[in-house]
Amino acid sequence: MRLLLSRGAPRDRAREVAQAAWARGWERLSQLRNESLVVTWVNTIALNVYRSVLRSEPAYQALPELSTKAGVNLAAIDVARILKICRPCDRVLLEQQMRGVTAEEIARKQGVTETAIRIRLLRARRAARSRVEKRAARIQEGHKAVLAKCDAAA
Repeated sequence: MRLLLSRGAPRDRAREVAQAAWARGWERLSQLRNESLVVTWVNTIALNVYRSVLRSEPAYQALPELSTKAGVNLAAIDVARILKICRPCDRVLLEQQMRGVTAEEIARKQGVTETAIRIRLLRARRAARSRVEKRAARIQEGHKAVLAKCDAAA
């Protein structure tokens, strides 16, 4: 086990390989010619077993999950960009809803029915979605045009 640890094997892996080496040595004890070399013989078996274990393992490791407190709130950035392309009246209505103001409260402030506010919110969300989709399509077309120019130049 000490030999495997000196070769960089983790402690639990070294223990498993050492046990496997001793078991394999015991199974093939009849092949041992000089009993005074039993430790050297088993160490050689252990190194060979450890090398075969290393060869059979994938050459990569899964990265651990990092839990960091610092980060960028991408959802807030996306919402801000979406609100920026909305019509001003839709933006005001959607911002109120995001702050937690209920449709009933908005209706009371504006002097309309709650149903009217719900319909306005629905239309505002649909308009925002439509504007985002149109903008994405324009950006995608722009990227395709750039790629076409690059292909033509090559």
